[in-house]
Amino acid sequence: MRPLRLLSLVLALALPLGAAAQQITVSAAASLTDAFKELGPKFEAAKPGATVRFNFAASGVLLQQIGQGAPVDVFASADQETMGRAAEQNLVDTATRRNFASNALVLIEPAKGAVGVKSLQDLAGAGVRKIAVGKTATVPVGRYTRQVLDGAGLWSVLEPKFVQADSVRQVLDYVARGEVEAGFVYRTDAAVMSEKVRVAFAPTTAMPVTYPVAVVAESRQKTLAGDFVAFLSSDAAREVLARYGFGKP
Repeated sequence: MRPLRLLSLVLALALPLGAAAQQITVSAAASLTDAFKELGPKFEAAKPGATVRFNFAASGVLLQQIGQGAPVDVFASADQETMGRAAEQNLVDTATRRNFASNALVLIEPAKGAVGVKSLQDLAGAGVRKIAVGKTATVPVGRYTRQVLDGAGLWSVLEPKFVQADSVRQVLDYVARGEVEAGFVYRTDAAVMSEKVRVAFAPTTAMPVTYPVAVVAESRQKTLAGDFVAFLSSDAAREVLARYGFGKP
C-alpha cells in the first residue's frame, strides 16, 4: 500500500503544479478593469487549461511593482510614457510591445446637482470647489489632465482645488459620490457609472490616449503571455473593448 500512497501523493502534488504552469498574471491599467474581466474567460475558453489572473491599478504603480520583482507576465498600460519607462528599465520584452486600444479624456460632474461646467475656464469659478485629478507621477490620466490644463494656462490656477487620486477609478468614485464638483477620467470610465456621473465635455489632448501591452521580461510563461498579447488584437477582443467604449489603436 505504501507505493500506492506515495504515487497518490505525487499525483496530488503534480496536479496543482501543472495548473500553475498554465497560469499568467496580467497587470493592467485601472481603466481596463471591466473590459479585461470579460476578456479573461474568453481567452481561457480559447486556451483550454489556461488561467488568467488580473492585477488592476494605476499604470505607474504597476510599473513599480514589476520593477520590484512582482511575478507578472503581461503589462498593459494606459499610456505610452509608462510603457516607455518599462522598456528603458528592461522590464518588458520590447519585441512583443503593441498598441491594442485607444480612449479619450473627459471632464465629468456628478449626475445630480452638477454645477454645469461647459469649459475649462469654468473650473476656475466659485461653484467648483474641488476637482479630482490623478496623481501625475503614477496615474496616466493625471498626466493627460496636466497637459490639457497647462495648455490652457490653468494648472497652477486650479491647483489649490485639486484632490489627488491614486487611480482613474478613484477619480470616478470621488465624482460619483459627489465629494468633488468635477474630475478628469477616460470616456470608458464615465460610461461605467453613467447613472451617477455626466460627461461635461471632452478636452483635446496634446497626444492621443493609446494603450500599449507587452510581455514582461521576467515572465516564466512567455508563450502563454504572448498569446494573451496577441488575443487583445483579435476580433473577439476588439468587440468587447468596443462595447466598453475603447477605440482601435
